[in-house]
Amino acid sequence: MRKRLALLQWQFIRHSVIVTLLISFFFLFFITYEDQRGLLLVFDRQLAGFPIIVWMLLLIITTGMISGYLQAAPLRRRIDQLVHGATRYERGTFSHRVEVEGEDEIAELAARMNGMAAHIEEQVASLQRLSSERVQLQESVKKAAVTEERQRLARDLHDAVSQQLFAISMMTAAIKESLNADEAAARQIALVEKMANTAQAEMRALLLHLRPAHLEGKSLHEGVEALLAELEQKYKIKVRMVMDEDVQMPKGIEDQLFRMVQEAISNVLRHAKASQLEMQIRRSARELKVKLIDDGVGFDPKKVQQGSYGLHTMRERMNEIGGTLHIVSVPGKGTQVEANIPVTWKEGADNDSGSVSG
Repeated sequence: MRKRLALLQWQFIRHSVIVTLLISFFFLFFITYEDQRGLLLVFDRQLAGFPIIVWMLLLIITTGMISGYLQAAPLRRRIDQLVHGATRYERGTFSHRVEVEGEDEIAELAARMNGMAAHIEEQVASLQRLSSERVQLQESVKKAAVTEERQRLARDLHDAVSQQLFAISMMTAAIKESLNADEAAARQIALVEKMANTAQAEMRALLLHLRPAHLEGKSLHEGVEALLAELEQKYKIKVRMVMDEDVQMPKGIEDQLFRMVQEAISNVLRHAKASQLEMQIRRSARELKVKLIDDGVGFDPKKVQQGSYGLHTMRERMNEIGGTLHIVSVPGKGTQVEANIPVTWKEGADNDSGSVSG
């Protein structure tokens, strides 16, 4: 973009040089048209050993460049402000306002951009309110579904795990009766080992399914801390967490951020092959920023993001609370997932109620 602005400045300089050249040509024509040689006089006469035409060309070029620069510099500075504002809006910082200077078309454009940003801020606040209200509705529906969910999980545990464990116990009894037959005992022991591995895999799948999709009464800090502690303990990944202590937000936003973090960690476990993971949650006056940085194998974002269900889900969650998601990854260097959420809720509001304000 800065290269384009530089080209715009050179366009002003080029046009100024051309205009100065044309004005100089007509001026010379009028003062020499009565002479028989006309414009050729400027080639005959010399100044300091150089033809006057050379000095005139230097004067024309210098004057044109200075004139073009003086005209383009203020315009370029104002366009820089517009580009900077558009970049902030693209990254979700709708609290930014472009400085309005003068009363020309650029000033009108800046004012309209500010109005657009204010309108989007109101829409973001509305989205955050709707998200919080939906979480309240989910909490009430969840209580009614607990009994049915427990019955379903009990059936799954019986069918998938209990029968396998029963079969293992039966095979163990058979091994005890055939200890004298080494070949048969070896086959049975191998079969027991295979069945035990199957039972273990089933149990892990069920435990993953049983992981709560909500914070279950915890704050975002507590939920993320527990999630990372389990990750470090079970999967031997070195975890570093940096989080502002005074980060408070409505329940709906906490819930969506927790789900987004779960999905990002799930992607790290499935694909990244990382040994280190850093988690950051920062709060400023206008913005809440969440970052996850791993040192895994990375990927090409252009090839992966379009077809990745996990990344698509994370983007949808951020869109629901008016936030933006940015993913930077370099093959062989790791991946950074960054979520930016505009702060539109009132300080000191009841977070349990999930109230936000525009």
